[in-house]
Amino acid sequence: MRQFVTGAAGFIGSNYVRHILNTTDDTVTVYDALTYAGNLASIRDLVDDRRCRFVKGDICDQDDVLTAMQGHDAVVNFAAETHVDRSIMDGYSFVRTNCFGTNVLCDVARQVEVERFLHISTDEVYGSIEEGSFTETDALGPRSPYSAAKAGSDLIALSYFTTHGLPVLVTRCSNNFGPYQFPEKLIPLFTTNLLDGKNVPLYGDGGNVRDWIHVDDHNAAAELVLRAGTIGEIYNVGAGNEVTNKEITYRLLELCERDESFITPVTDRLGHDRRYSITHEKVTALGWKTQHNLVDGLESTVAWYRDNRDWWEPLKAKAAL
Repeated sequence: MRQFVTGAAGFIGSNYVRHILNTTDDTVTVYDALTYAGNLASIRDLVDDRRCRFVKGDICDQDDVLTAMQGHDAVVNFAAETHVDRSIMDGYSFVRTNCFGTNVLCDVARQVEVERFLHISTDEVYGSIEEGSFTETDALGPRSPYSAAKAGSDLIALSYFTTHGLPVLVTRCSNNFGPYQFPEKLIPLFTTNLLDGKNVPLYGDGGNVRDWIHVDDHNAAAELVLRAGTIGEIYNVGAGNEVTNKEITYRLLELCERDESFITPVTDRLGHDRRYSITHEKVTALGWKTQHNLVDGLESTVAWYRDNRDWWEPLKAKAAL
């Protein structure tokens, strides 16, 4: 299969390409605009592979996308603006990339007649839930500009299936963690701060609950849905690792050999969803299961950041994190 993978110089996308090159004979085109979260250092080991090539481009540029996408069998769309805090300050770029960009990709994919179009989304499109877990058929209730833009992109992609017969599949995943994650997100930010002897900011009472999944498990699910999922369907991808932000913080303190004096309480984020939870029976029925538990996954992730300062230190310095 010839895969066209957007946003693949970012966190999840670069790990997805690494997974594909390591486990299949597929060829991959990495298509990325190299915004602040897209980093050539994250794919340096990938572009040396003869089966992988890099094309710098914006998913909102229809002409460039058309030129680059031709000749591919499948599109996997990771390209998105993703950080909730940034969306609160500037929602415009989120709507442009996540909604308009997805429309461009779908329209071009229709023209070049790809065989599969996998759109990668998030459990945040469902909103917060006090009890139980969201299923794929539940109503959407996004509560931030980021999650609203992702919900819009989901609906745009699915509309191309209904209207044009584009072979679309959608995955909605819980919170990812692992290597190569831009250090503004909770786990890499807290880990790198603690490794440097700096404090970590904990929103509100720290009781917000997230389901954490290792990026490798997510990408194994994404590949399985791409190959074996039913066209036009949505697949939730969760790991059943629901813990509070406070619990994650204390685990990272332990792994980085710091104490609770390194926690700085901060005012809670605007519209901060209390709990995310999704079912994952549908993707499990395809044969998927997690390979990483949370304890070992966090330990290996902290070890990766400890051993790869040359990757994250320049990013933090440039972004003043």
